[in-house]
Amino acid sequence: MMSAYDMSMGLAMMPQTNAPGGEAASAAEKEKMYALVLDLINPDQRESALLELSKKREAFPDLAPILWHSFGTISALLQEIVSIYPLLSPPSLTAHASNRVCNALALLQCVASHSDTRNLFLNAHIPLFLYPFLNTVSKTRPFEYLRLTSLGVIGALVKMDDPDVINFLLSTEIIPLCLRIMETGSELSKTVATFIVQKILLDEVGLSYICATAERFYAVSTVLSNMVQLLTEQPSVRLLKHIVRCYLRLSDNPRAREALRQCLPEGLRDQTFQSALKDDPTTKRWLTTLLFNLGDPNAQM
Repeated sequence: MMSAYDMSMGLAMMPQTNAPGGEAASAAEKEKMYALVLDLINPDQRESALLELSKKREAFPDLAPILWHSFGTISALLQEIVSIYPLLSPPSLTAHASNRVCNALALLQCVASHSDTRNLFLNAHIPLFLYPFLNTVSKTRPFEYLRLTSLGVIGALVKMDDPDVINFLLSTEIIPLCLRIMETGSELSKTVATFIVQKILLDEVGLSYICATAERFYAVSTVLSNMVQLLTEQPSVRLLKHIVRCYLRLSDNPRAREALRQCLPEGLRDQTFQSALKDDPTTKRWLTTLLFNLGDPNAQM
């Protein structure tokens, strides 16, 4: 079974790869893939097909369009998702059920990542089927795995730097959902959720949206500030990197920059994270630029 980190972060935050060594899948491997895709619409064969395809998805560059255009396949994946909605509240999700639906989510992540199917995926509003998973609060391992893998699908979408993705997400409740996970989730979930907010902020429309009202800006900045405070007690360079990048991007907006002069956490102004960042020149540079943008006397350009 793939680890939670592989399932969520692998496609969300790393470049897409083709088959190992850049070689196309052999004819025999393709035939096996086609057979597994056909098995998805057979309830008796679906679970094993989900497992095999999710493990081998990166070996088949054309898996996403095949999944999308095969009769009944996407419907079968959505059936897997909606079938566990009754287990969300009251929370009764088992490890087996979580693993099975996460294999289905891994295939949807594949579809979300592919240039030929990404817009089709958005136009069908499929990400909305994942939001009930992101809205859960149980801290048991099956629920955490489910949230993490669901975040991975959204992360795979925003990684593509496609304005259509940002416009779609801004029309939904993804920012409040991510903010809550950033406050209450595991370190991995917080990292992926913060990455998603970061990618939304890096888009001009996304930055304008978040900075359009004081309520939106302070919703984001308050959560970021709370996270910085927690990191002073339990440092995570990986998470801190995304937090600093979010703050740096916010400082590009004149109104947000003025507000940050008052509300940037002290932990980012002083030397609190100096030792944690000693081997991360990129984040150190971002932090220095942030402080310079704010006219902070601690900035050292």
